[in-house]
Amino acid sequence: MTQAPVSPKARRRRHDREIVALAVPAFGALVAEPLFVIVDSAIVGHLGTPQLAGLGIAAALLLTAVSVFVFLAYATTAAVARRVGAGDLPGAIRQGMDGIWLAVLLGIAVVAVTLPFAPWVVDAFGASDTAGPYAVTYLRISAIGIPAMLIVLAATGVLRGLQDTRTPLYVAIGGFTANGVLNLLLVYGAGFGIAGSAWGTVIAQYGMAAAYLVVVVRGARKHRASLRPDAAGIRASARAGVPLLIRTLSLRAVLMIATAVAARLGDTDIAAHQIALSLWSLMAFALDAIAIAGQAIIGRYLGAGDTEGAREACRRMVHWGIAAGVTLGLLLVVSSPLFLPLFSSDPAVHDALLPALLVVAVTQPIAGVVYVLDGVLMGAGDGPYLAWAMVATLALFAPVALLIPALGGGLTALWWAMTLMMTVRLVTLWPRTRSGRWIVTGATR
Repeated sequence: MTQAPVSPKARRRRHDREIVALAVPAFGALVAEPLFVIVDSAIVGHLGTPQLAGLGIAAALLLTAVSVFVFLAYATTAAVARRVGAGDLPGAIRQGMDGIWLAVLLGIAVVAVTLPFAPWVVDAFGASDTAGPYAVTYLRISAIGIPAMLIVLAATGVLRGLQDTRTPLYVAIGGFTANGVLNLLLVYGAGFGIAGSAWGTVIAQYGMAAAYLVVVVRGARKHRASLRPDAAGIRASARAGVPLLIRTLSLRAVLMIATAVAARLGDTDIAAHQIALSLWSLMAFALDAIAIAGQAIIGRYLGAGDTEGAREACRRMVHWGIAAGVTLGLLLVVSSPLFLPLFSSDPAVHDALLPALLVVAVTQPIAGVVYVLDGVLMGAGDGPYLAWAMVATLALFAPVALLIPALGGGLTALWWAMTLMMTVRLVTLWPRTRSGRWIVTGATR
């Protein structure tokens, strides 16, 4: 007996359930990650200003290092999801293990470089004589946790590819809680100072990595997938990650240029810019959660050979991106009078910040679509195109942003340049998605 055709409304509801089931826990996990640094800052801040300054420098370096290797999560999600869609669960877990082994190797390499060069790196960032020693202490100890941080990224990608975003949420909550308790015990209870904060974070990170590995190993044994390192598989994971690494570095360059330009505009503008950038980043977590759902869903559909399902899911996620962007933009405008005093009591900062925030709010619907399309193309394994598109965006953004101080522009002009950056990303990603050239079916791309 033939099945009755599924109505478009029923298909939309099915896609909506999938998106919500993956995006909501993903958002929780994304928000939990930066809370590590916030907790460390709150606890170390009571030790003194030099200690807090040292933590700020070391934490910025560590967060930059981890963000560079975020391709471990993205590439692994897409590869595993394809295998899941093709019905090859042992192959999916095997593919995920290749990503985890790559994370281990990269983590060891980063530690080997960071430990001896920590003083030089801290000095290059302009640390003062009082803050520098604390930054070096925190950086060297925290570097020991980098392999665990990269394992967490890769293992998160494995579980996302397996359509599981709840476990990463639970692990993130557990790690955040353990980090806070350990920091208090080691910083004040044991009297280790800033070193205690670093050790507490390292212990929490290895605990998170262990929790992920338990889940992955259990799945590997259940489906009789090999856990041994496979040189060919690790090389394939690295090749898939290189384009996403280029994309990420280009995006980081955009943010660094924007901060450098704001610094040239004066103390008031750089202070207002940091607040705007923090709020922009917070909203990006919400939009990125939809993109993460897109990576997992699109990869699964393409692995199953369901091109129409992939197209429908893409269209539906674009609608979600637009709706989320409009909602976030309105919330930012409506709530700005409430949260502005929390960031600064300086009227000059408020005057510089308010028009910039209006630009940020206007940009959110564009950002919503960009994040979704980014996730769709990542899920399809279209990394080389994403790399090219982001490099092109950087090439257009950089001269515009750098000209702002020379032309007498202020912070609002800089954020219009950021809007231009997001618009260029939209212009490069939208035609690619419409063309369907990203649609390549099968267990591997």
